[in-house]
Amino acid sequence: MRIPCPFCGVRDLTEFTYLGDASLAQRPDPASPDAAARFHEYVHLRDNPAGLHDELWYHGGGCRSWLTVTRNTRTHVIEGAKLTRTSKSWTATS
Repeated sequence: MRIPCPFCGVRDLTEFTYLGDASLAQRPDPASPDAAARFHEYVHLRDNPAGLHDELWYHGGGCRSWLTVTRNTRTHVIEGAKLTRTSKSWTATS
């Protein structure tokens, strides 16, 4: 499988580490009144979709960026990849 990195171009799968579902990048707020229930869902209740799915991949063998990769779980065809947005703002000097 080949993954298109926005910085490095199309690279081999061996340069990347798979983390899982991209929705996990958005953690529940620990200060919310229902934090325990929301963290239980976040940690233990996961979907296993068939078809297009957004996944987190880390490009450790290249630019060291986190990517959101859209992949078809039935065919393993990658539709695209983009930098993953996190709650921390990113700048070129960070």
